Amino acid sequence: MAYRRTPAVQERLDAQREAIAAAAVSLLSERGYSRLSVSAVAERAGVATGSVYRHYVDKSDLVVRIFRELCEREVEAVTSAAATGSGADRVSAVVDTFSRRALRNPTLAYALLAEPVDVAVDAERLVLRRAFAAAFANAVRHGIATGEFPEQDVELTAAALVGAVGEVLTGRLPGAADGRLRDSAAGSTVPDLVALALRAAGHLPSGTTQE
Repeated sequence: MAYRRTPAVQERLDAQREAIAAAAVSLLSERGYSRLSVSAVAERAGVATGSVYRHYVDKSDLVVRIFRELCEREVEAVTSAAATGSGADRVSAVVDTFSRRALRNPTLAYALLAEPVDVAVDAERLVLRRAFAAAFANAVRHGIATGEFPEQDVELTAAALVGAVGEVLTGRLPGAADGRLRDSAAGSTVPDLVALALRAAGHLPSGTTQE
């Protein structure tokens, strides 16, 4: 007769898994991917190292799972912020939300965006980039429909914006004093990125019209 877990046992295992994932996120935020280890995660979670391997095959499997959850959280925040308003408002919201959230935790953002990682983890980045590109594309389409932006290759613009914003942020994430950028740095970077994104989408100054 096959063993069947009792509800109490399953509840304990689920709680353990959540504790391990939370510990991994915490350490990833502090140390980045390269300095994260299964033993450190186990210690932070208050479990034996073998308990981590009960839930995850290895470090790569663990990080893939938490990358997926973190990316979903970031995408949800961006799409929610860009759900209303004009085309310019929506493009601005995508950039502003993504950038400010990244700059608040640069070590974690660098791990999500650019730190060298295993192939399986890197594949999650492609999902993240595509989701952000979709958010930009939706915002630009809205702006075209309302006459704010000129007709254009929306997918090209969206992909270019993801690349530009990611490149600028990546250049500012490592080397931040004690793991964080000063508010003044975020204050200058984010508005400049918003302005860049609006120019790239062809946003017209108030009072002008398309030819």
